Amino acid sequence: MIYFLSVWAISFVRMVGKDLQNKALNGIKWSLVDNVANSGITFLVGLVLARLLSPIEFGIIGIVTIFINLSNTIVDGGFITALVRKPNVDDKDLNTVYYSNLFVSILLSVFLSFASKWLSEFFELPILLKIIPIMSSLLIINALSLIHKTLLVIRIDFKTQALVSFIASVLSGIVGISLAYYGYGVWSLVVQQILRQTLLMLLFGISSKWSPSLLFSISRFKDLFNFGSKILLANLINSIYKDIFLVVIGKMYTATDLGQYNRAEQFNSIFTNNLTLVIQKVMLPVLSKMQDNKLLLQNAFKKVLNYSGFVTFILVFALSAVAKPFVILLVGEQWLPAVEYLQIMCCYGAIYPLQIININLLNVLKCSDKVLKLEVIKKILFLGVIASGFIFELKYMLWFAVIYYYIEFILNSWYSEKLIGFGTFKQIKSLFPYWFVSIVISLIVWSISLLDISYAVMLFVQCLVLVALYLIYYELKKDSVYLELKMLFLNQLKEVFNGTKN
Repeated sequence: MIYFLSVWAISFVRMVGKDLQNKALNGIKWSLVDNVANSGITFLVGLVLARLLSPIEFGIIGIVTIFINLSNTIVDGGFITALVRKPNVDDKDLNTVYYSNLFVSILLSVFLSFASKWLSEFFELPILLKIIPIMSSLLIINALSLIHKTLLVIRIDFKTQALVSFIASVLSGIVGISLAYYGYGVWSLVVQQILRQTLLMLLFGISSKWSPSLLFSISRFKDLFNFGSKILLANLINSIYKDIFLVVIGKMYTATDLGQYNRAEQFNSIFTNNLTLVIQKVMLPVLSKMQDNKLLLQNAFKKVLNYSGFVTFILVFALSAVAKPFVILLVGEQWLPAVEYLQIMCCYGAIYPLQIININLLNVLKCSDKVLKLEVIKKILFLGVIASGFIFELKYMLWFAVIYYYIEFILNSWYSEKLIGFGTFKQIKSLFPYWFVSIVISLIVWSISLLDISYAVMLFVQCLVLVALYLIYYELKKDSVYLELKMLFLNQLKEVFNGTKN
């Protein structure tokens, strides 16, 4: 998977200037390593914990995470995006954002602690009264590390981020697994998350070589907030509606259902989150540096969209096809309900990175007002998905979400036509062949799961057929995107082989 992602990203940065290209290529390589440390190691730890803990324990943490994530969005305040896109960031900017974030995080941490009693009664889970006040400390810990991490992003220094993430993920994972093994249940998840964020804070603080000073500028605050406030509102609207979705699952169904949903979402994010993180962490700062060259920006946008669609459709729909043996072999029969949820999620997970590409274009071209406008429109439509949760079973609620996310893609890509001349209809025309082929091949591979064979054999045969069908089709078709990716892929293998040999 790492090779797929690296080839996809490298194909994009070859279009930029030499100096920026070298920085971006190095950034992409280490950003992908960071994703392995951040999501890959976390995913593996999650698999072990899933065998030691029950779905309801993951559901309890899922409920707490709803409010932690929403609060973190407020703590960020849109300032981080504003800093990344600002050409020249100085110490006044950094300190102003640092103290603003810290102040807000303390207020929200205290608020969540007081709200824990009401939340425990609302979800009918008394244990939340103990867990929420403790986990609210994550807000303050995160605020203390935001500027240090942002400095590394601005410098396109993803090597340091990768090493820090690896250390924090491994150490916290070991502790979490150990506690779960000795019967600490849901508290093993609490300790794991707090320890991981604490390690990130300490290591980012040391690595960034920056420390706060007694500086605060009202004028800088206003300037950054002028741009960041629109991003904050857009992100806040998005977070609130995403969290409402989870609240409905936790309240209208059960904590166990939420645990099954979160497990399916974790599998779904294997590919979608990796691609999305690369786009956000590498493409945004790189695209920002070419924002004044519209022709270069247009060509880069087209390329990153097509390559992203090609890779994402293959990976995500393949995951949907092999979901049953894949999930059961990794985490066991107790997570069987997550299989169907995962297959439905893949239908909209396939286009999620494409959503981010279009939104990033708006951010790069300083159209934060349009981002906010889009979020308002989309979330009005999302009310239909929320309403379905009060009427239908969870799986039907997810199907309503599929319909919504495809409508969201149309809305997100609408402005791209006016900005760079590559909008909704051109994007659909360009991406549809890859989407359709992936759907057909995945259905063929999925049909193998109907056979009465062991899960291990089933998964092996499915993967074999999947690879064979894709290679045969694209080799015969001689698709330009496939051929270029293939060439880049082989070149990367040669570089790795030669490096190892030397």
